[in-house]
Amino acid sequence: MDIELKPLDQQVVVVTGASSGIGLATARLAAKRGAKVVLAARSRDDLKRAVKEIRKHGGEATYVVADVGDPGDVEKVAETAVREFGGIDTWINNAGVSIYGRIEAVELDDARQLFETNYWGVVHGSLVAVEYLREHGGALINLGSAVSDRAIPLQGYYSASKHAVKGFTDALRMELEKDEVPVSVTLIKPGSINTPFPKHAKNLMLTEPTLPPPVYSPRVVARAILHCAERPVRSISVGGGGRMIGAMGSVAPGLADRYMEKSLFRQQRTSELSPPGRKDTLHRARRNDGAEEGDYAGHVMRTSAYTGAKLHPVRAVLAVAALGAGVALALRGDSRGSGPGYGG
Repeated sequence: MDIELKPLDQQVVVVTGASSGIGLATARLAAKRGAKVVLAARSRDDLKRAVKEIRKHGGEATYVVADVGDPGDVEKVAETAVREFGGIDTWINNAGVSIYGRIEAVELDDARQLFETNYWGVVHGSLVAVEYLREHGGALINLGSAVSDRAIPLQGYYSASKHAVKGFTDALRMELEKDEVPVSVTLIKPGSINTPFPKHAKNLMLTEPTLPPPVYSPRVVARAILHCAERPVRSISVGGGGRMIGAMGSVAPGLADRYMEKSLFRQQRTSELSPPGRKDTLHRARRNDGAEEGDYAGHVMRTSAYTGAKLHPVRAVLAVAALGAGVALALRGDSRGSGPGYGG
């Protein structure tokens, strides 16, 4: 069944986790391109600031304070979109948080809370979105991760939650296709993205967490998300580094294990000691924390040749070249203590 999606400037777009990072970048860019945007997150102050900024630049936006782990809150997001803008055309499940540390060190209550946001938040949002999109059609876009395909050490529960998001999204897509429901279902799989993700994560390590390279701007993910809001795409990886490791994990899982054991314990740590009483956003939001970009100290890539080529098939040959270049970079970088990585 062919699914036709509206141009972005005719859409109402819902974004969860919209107070910072990828969600904020996506909301800003959607509004800039003419969409009416509903921003949802737990931080009222950050949401108010984001909506004020969007309106100042001529965009149309409103916000809902919501915890995606609460299905009642998610329903209120949909009701607000319908009341304020007359409907929903694209729903983006983006909210997420992580825990850095070995699996055995993580308290189960924290692990369950992570799943409440990362997995059940996607489930709640997807079920509500499909209920509203079923009649008139539209796009459901779920944020997985490069770790949806390949788990990494020191973020074991985050990896597990993103594997669950992929499984849920793939199953839902098939069920909707079987019933010829006119809703495109997309899984977005970002690699390491320069957002406040490491600062927001709960940290059980002695030093502050960081992102393994290569690291991309959140605008790269936002552009991919909004492409999929206008054109049905099954899934897309953002950043060639994460895609390369996913491919390695499929073809040579033992080799991928050894590579990660050698590199990713080191690459996810900084030399900065984690301060006593460090705050995180696992259980609750932090005030005045609504930054789009993080503070990654290394080079941040503003484009992805691999992702651009995958989204534009006429340039697919570039994807092969980019992936090959990523392999070469990884092999060279591994000998220097760097290499391809992941992030939120």
